Amino acid sequence: MTDHQELCKQLARDLDGAFPAVVTAMQDQIFSGLRRLHPADAEDLTQEVFIRAYRALGEYEAARIHKLELRGWLWTIAMNLGRNHARDRARRPTPVELVDRFGALDPEPADSVAWNRRLASLTVNQRRAVVLRHVVGLSYAEIAEALDRPQGTVKADVHRGIERLRTIMEAES
Repeated sequence: MTDHQELCKQLARDLDGAFPAVVTAMQDQIFSGLRRLHPADAEDLTQEVFIRAYRALGEYEAARIHKLELRGWLWTIAMNLGRNHARDRARRPTPVELVDRFGALDPEPADSVAWNRRLASLTVNQRRAVVLRHVVGLSYAEIAEALDRPQGTVKADVHRGIERLRTIMEAES
């Protein structure tokens, strides 16, 4: 009787007691193979293999577990997970690193503390609208969509925010 057959006998008798031995016996092989197939995700996929295997074994009758070809069965789970993962990854957009396109050309203004204080004096809605309009450069329609607010309300928030900033700056002079 092979070690894997013995493990299957133990699993059939006591799933919770024997499953850690399955993980110990197979984790290095599964991880090693998955690392070569899916280098960036091998750890996560390996864990998922054992999670799915445990859940499936919990649904199996003892006779079915006893007859199981453990290595082949675990690798079937691993290959299916890897294939599904690769397919899902191909459907997702490729992440793009965000780069500050201004970098050193747009140094922090000397009076940024003053501007942060001024902006903080606005209501949350006014601050968001003013920043999106006059710092980021979005149109009113884009701001309305981004904030999920009516375009007229956004225009009013920008107007009131600018007026409030003007009043603050006049008081500072």
